[in-house]
Amino acid sequence: MKRVVTFLCLSLALFVFITSFNQKSANASNHDSDMTTHKSCQYCGMDREKFAHSRMLIEYDDGTTVATCSLHCVAVDMANTIDKIPKAIKVADFNSRELLDAEKAVWVLGGSKQGVMSRHAKWAFASKEKAEAFVKANGGKLADFDEAIKTAYEDMYKDTKMIRDKRKMLKMKMDGQGKGQGMSH
Repeated sequence: MKRVVTFLCLSLALFVFITSFNQKSANASNHDSDMTTHKSCQYCGMDREKFAHSRMLIEYDDGTTVATCSLHCVAVDMANTIDKIPKAIKVADFNSRELLDAEKAVWVLGGSKQGVMSRHAKWAFASKEKAEAFVKANGGKLADFDEAIKTAYEDMYKDTKMIRDKRKMLKMKMDGQGKGQGMSH
């Protein structure tokens, strides 16, 4: 009888370990699968793995998905596809980079850390405690998703102008280097 109980306990422990390991493996592959499927942002072309801490994924009710680098690009998509209904809007937790429900995330607006595609940073956190710790270290204020997306829309003109100006300067710099090389030949 003692052997049977020991065997059952060991079997149960092994079952729990294997189940837990498989769940962690599934979560890890889900964490990376959106970046494997969608390597770059559909709108700006930025590398979503490099910006894994700010990336987002929209799943629409028609079965289509849109993968972006940031809330800025999500706002662009949602403005352009106003007739599509989001089934899920996911955002990466700033710390873990795990995707979570954007509407349940605790958002931090502003602060000293430079935003992605925006001067006015917008970061998502899985817990209020992590968001508060970020605010304590970097400034900013806590917000919900509605306030974060509203801020993204309000910032759209300034952000788009900033991005265009940066790209114009980069193009001029690249053209200047190319011209300089051509003159030396």
